[in-house]
Amino acid sequence: MSARRGVGLSAFQNRSSLSTSYATHGASLRNTHLSSLQTQLSVFQSLLHNFALQHADTIKSNPSFRAEFARMCNAIGVDPLAGSNVKGKGVGKGGIGSLWAKVLGGDVNDFYFELAVRVVEVCRGSRGENGGLLGVQECKEQVKKGRGIGGGMDVSDDDILRAVKSLNPLGSGFSIVNVGSKQMIRSIPKELNTDQSRVLEAIQVLGYVTASMLEDNLGWEHARAETVIEDLLADSLVWVDLQAPEKEYWSSTFMNDFED
Repeated sequence: MSARRGVGLSAFQNRSSLSTSYATHGASLRNTHLSSLQTQLSVFQSLLHNFALQHADTIKSNPSFRAEFARMCNAIGVDPLAGSNVKGKGVGKGGIGSLWAKVLGGDVNDFYFELAVRVVEVCRGSRGENGGLLGVQECKEQVKKGRGIGGGMDVSDDDILRAVKSLNPLGSGFSIVNVGSKQMIRSIPKELNTDQSRVLEAIQVLGYVTASMLEDNLGWEHARAETVIEDLLADSLVWVDLQAPEKEYWSSTFMNDFED
């Protein structure tokens, strides 16, 4: 009966050599692929720059066209708000970064900063009605009406979102939050807790809530439902209807959804 032969040292050496060869070849392929992608990216950036020069007026005046242009920028790592050519990488003076700042930083950047001023004005003007939580759609309509400084502006939801984003470096407390299926602008630093968010989501679906509705649908104790509602009422996020058999709590933020 023959004995089974063990694996020799040469087999391990061959396997190690083969692994090293694979790793070297893989690194070479990655470097070649990266170089090719960088070249393509440079070409795309150059084409996008020429496109921006040719269509600067349309970009500024047409909301849909502006939104598509912003998506093209994001797809290749260009941030039109920051005026930088590659996300996360700085560019020295005289480079393509300063060129982007010149092309986009003037028209587009100024447009979004001007829009941000309008958004702040609208949010602050309506804070007494909605407690600092305003729908993006409602904000857009108010900006279009131009009841504040400088008249109306033809903008899209995407423009509003980018304008709010431009306020982040200022530590303004403005941010975008999702309540159910709706995007909202929060203009106060206070965070909504989980219970408050669930009540606002219920109002978004039903139009209003009562304490008993929350107890029946969410399985809450009466004290919990009353506490959450009182907190929302204190922050002006809901209004109370005392004429109903049971107190009904409405939110001005979602009333437009049921009027449309």
